[in-house]
Amino acid sequence: MIVVATGDFELYHGVVNELRDRGVTFTTVEPDDPLPEGTDVLVTGEDDAVSPAELPGDVTVVTASPDGARRAVESALAALRGEGGRTVVGVDPGTRPGIAVLAGETVVAAFHVPLSDAVDTVREEVADAPDPVVRVGDGARLQGATIVNELDDVRVELVDETGTTPYLGTGARGMGDVLAAVNIARIEGDAVDQREIEPTEGELKVIKDRSRERSERNRAIDEDLARRVASGDLTIDEALDEHRDG
Repeated sequence: MIVVATGDFELYHGVVNELRDRGVTFTTVEPDDPLPEGTDVLVTGEDDAVSPAELPGDVTVVTASPDGARRAVESALAALRGEGGRTVVGVDPGTRPGIAVLAGETVVAAFHVPLSDAVDTVREEVADAPDPVVRVGDGARLQGATIVNELDDVRVELVDETGTTPYLGTGARGMGDVLAAVNIARIEGDAVDQREIEPTEGELKVIKDRSRERSERNRAIDEDLARRVASGDLTIDEALDEHRDG
C-alpha cells in the first residue's frame, strides 16, 4: 500500500490527485503519525524530515518536491511493483512522434507531440531518472536521426520497429504512434551516438512540396535549404524565411 504523509499542502494535493487519476489505492496520514500496517511505500516531502532509520526495513521512502508529484507517483508505483524503477523511453519517430515512458513494464506517461518538441519532452522525462535509456524506432529516418543526434546526454538505442505498430480498431484513431512507442520501449536495440542520413531525392521533393504549400507565394525552397530541413538544422518555416530573405 502507498501512504502519503506530508505537511506540504501543494505536494499533498499533487500526489493525491495523481494517485486518484491512476486509480491507485492509497491512504494518507499526518507526518508524525505511525504508519498503517501494510505500508509498502511512503511518499513524503523534502521538508518533512522523515528518518528511514525510524521506519520498518521493508518500507520504501519516496521524497518529492511540489513540482515533482508525477515523478514521485511513478517512483512509488515502480517500487510497489518491484520493477526497479528504471526509466525507459520509447520513441516512434515521425512528424508527430509518439513517446512512451515506462518504469519496468508499466507505462507511466505517454505523449504525442510535434517533432520540434520531442527532444525536450524526452529530456524532461529522463532528467532525474537513474540510468535511463531512450529507444528510438529506425523508421522515419530523417525525423529519427534528428532525435538521436540531439540526445547526446543519455543512452540511446536504435530499435528495429518492424511490427511495432498495432492494428487499430474503431475509435482508436490517433493512438497508433503512442502504442508503437510502447512496443519500441520494450525492445532492446543497438546503442548509437549519431545517425547520419543522406536524404533521398524523394524525401527532398516531399520537403520542397511542403514548403511550396506553406509559402505565401507558392514557391518551393531550394535544394540546399531542403537538405538543411532534412538534417534538422531548420524547420520548413525557418527555411522559407531564409528563402524570402535570400
